[in-house]
Amino acid sequence: MKKVLIATEKPFSQVAVDEIRIIVEEAGCELALLEKYKSEGELLEAVADADALIVRSDKVTAKVLDAAKNLKIVVRAGAGYDNLDLEACNAKDIVAMNTPGQNANAVAELVFGMMIYGIRKQFSGASGSELRGKSLGIHAYGNVGYYVGKIAEGFGMKVYAYDPYVGSDRMQSHGVEPMNSVEELYRTCEFVSLHIPANDITRNSINKSLLSMMPQGAVLINTARKEVIHEAELVELMEEREDFMYLSDIAPSNAAAFQEKFPGRFFFTPKKMGAQTEEANINAGMAAARQIVSYFLTGEETHRVNR
Repeated sequence: MKKVLIATEKPFSQVAVDEIRIIVEEAGCELALLEKYKSEGELLEAVADADALIVRSDKVTAKVLDAAKNLKIVVRAGAGYDNLDLEACNAKDIVAMNTPGQNANAVAELVFGMMIYGIRKQFSGASGSELRGKSLGIHAYGNVGYYVGKIAEGFGMKVYAYDPYVGSDRMQSHGVEPMNSVEELYRTCEFVSLHIPANDITRNSINKSLLSMMPQGAVLINTARKEVIHEAELVELMEEREDFMYLSDIAPSNAAAFQEKFPGRFFFTPKKMGAQTEEANINAGMAAARQIVSYFLTGEETHRVNR
């Protein structure tokens, strides 16, 4: 009997665990839980005899994989997978997957929650502004970007997107105007919502040169990764432009500088919480379980992220 381990420092909801258990056990597998663990040693011990591993933001390092002698597949329940050591997975012939799209609506709704909170002056009682008629740029038009665009349409915003990997026909069919370059997107839009991954190409790519192109009253919303922001240059820009606002689902490394210099012009969630809804929690967990079962039964690798 194959053993599927859920290892989550931040646990799934009980409903999600119950649904995962049904999927796993109906496939003839055993489910094991490691929740709220406090040390890497606990994870190393738990993973030792696991055939499959489901994690959330937990770090799956080479050391963890070395301890997992039977491991054949690891699934990150969520879209981002920078917590998985893909090179180590490749070296051990372990399949690594994510669950794209399962958290998309939750992240998209957070984008607008932060936008409204920001432009209404953090509900301080001061006069703010509205979204209707404003221009929103979606930087990377994947699953989250699609939902951001649909919500923006309801607010009466003008929606633009840039993504070199998505065809303009698809964007236009959704009522979104495609941009020919990232520079054109930033020059056009008062609001820009980031949905790019953190990799060698994108790290520090959102820099002063790019952000300075944005119109007066610019607002940058980041529900992606802090690593894509050139944090020092963002501070420089905000020192020069009192109209610029930064809203992020994760605090930058230099958060103290924002607190000192830009009161009322930034907001950071206390922890990354784009996917922190009951619905997203359940959806991502069930998707991870189904992908593991499909891999064991048929070799299905649709959402594999390593090769």
